Amino acid sequence: MAEPAEIVKGCMVIKANGYAVWELLQRELDGRFKATGHQNMYFPLLIPQSFLQKEAEHVEGFSPELAVVTLAGGKQLDEPYVIRPTSETIIGHFFAKWIKSWRDLPVLVNQWANIIRWELRTRMFLRTTEFLWQEGHTAHSNHHEAVKEVRRMLDVYAEVAEDVMGVPVIKGVKTQSEKFAGALQSYCIEAMMQNGFALQAGTSHDLGQNFGKAFNVQFQNKEGQLDYVWQTSWGVSTRLIGGLIMSHSDDRGLVLPPKLAPTKAVIVPIYGKDGEKDRVLEAAHRIAKEVGAKVDDREGQTPGAKFFHWERRGVPVVLEFGPRDLASGSIVLKRRDTGGKQPMAQAELAEKLPALLGEMQKNMFDAAKQRLRTNTVLANSIGEVESILNDVTAEKGGGKFVMAHVKDDRRCDLRVKDLKALGEPTRGEMQTLYRADDLTIHLCRTVRSQMRRIPSGKSAIE
Repeated sequence: MAEPAEIVKGCMVIKANGYAVWELLQRELDGRFKATGHQNMYFPLLIPQSFLQKEAEHVEGFSPELAVVTLAGGKQLDEPYVIRPTSETIIGHFFAKWIKSWRDLPVLVNQWANIIRWELRTRMFLRTTEFLWQEGHTAHSNHHEAVKEVRRMLDVYAEVAEDVMGVPVIKGVKTQSEKFAGALQSYCIEAMMQNGFALQAGTSHDLGQNFGKAFNVQFQNKEGQLDYVWQTSWGVSTRLIGGLIMSHSDDRGLVLPPKLAPTKAVIVPIYGKDGEKDRVLEAAHRIAKEVGAKVDDREGQTPGAKFFHWERRGVPVVLEFGPRDLASGSIVLKRRDTGGKQPMAQAELAEKLPALLGEMQKNMFDAAKQRLRTNTVLANSIGEVESILNDVTAEKGGGKFVMAHVKDDRRCDLRVKDLKALGEPTRGEMQTLYRADDLTIHLCRTVRSQMRRIPSGKSAIE
């Protein structure tokens, strides 16, 4: 999928198989963005440093992660440029040029781009110095419409995570200390990895009028008065691939849900005698064309090496095909998700393969959803939270999603982080710190009687 760049601190090279998965994710997301009225644009990579300083909370949140260009063309720059950590500021500048009247609103744009955030500790696909993402930015005439947009795009992310990635998620609102720098509120989706840890898989931010005021993005409303726009921003990144790997893969390598598999089926031809080769390969290519599969006809590779090659790369289905199968009109199908083999008539393969891939997609989601349910528990006090998470490590696993009443207060967030079992405190990675939203409430219904033991309005962590 990828390898460390090494010569560039904290960066990675996304290899062909990894980038093909990213392209499929892009396609799924981009189609949904355009269906909801958003248009793709592109904005500069370099942002004047003064732009970030216009929104105080924003610059404070990003300052430790900035890469700054001070020299260009052999000369010192009059004003340094920041390499894009996110684009709210520069897009705010252009919104101010484009928006003059309520008739210009809403503005719904998206950008596919790369980002630089100077990280102290990096992890492949999860947190790298440079990563790929999309960032949506919208401007609205009122707060109600902006919040509706924030929640709509969070739903788009949840739909792609569950229906395409096969990863169930919980939707919620982050605490004030964990929100995006400069936002009024941040919504997120959280997914449970196989070790029980949480991964923040996507965020959608209600920016209020903060950036509108910072960049003087004003419009004349229907009453003829000047007002500041209400803005949103939302994004997902190549971190989704990290979540995909940690949700489904095993010790033998990658396991891909069929919807995100660049190659869905591979035929490995098996032959011994010289006279068998031509007949087997001819039939293999005919079958491959009928079912949309790839034939691995590489020379100098044993069938065993080929099976291992495609298993590691997560191809959902590998088909074994030899002289006996040619004579009997059958083919042997091996599933990547279960490892099970089954013979199938060649004549039925074109009809049955799509249904089988659909079954595999559903089974992978169901298994991940059952893991989420099994490892979601209730705590009535900080002591219970501590006892549940005390022995959890990334290596040993054992992580849980813990439901508890937590006051939206920085002191409570810090107390939770003291447990260290929830992962790094930076930007909420590996944390589930948010108020209950629809899906969380659904999970709570099975323990409603227990929840009543917590007095209304009280905090288990306070």
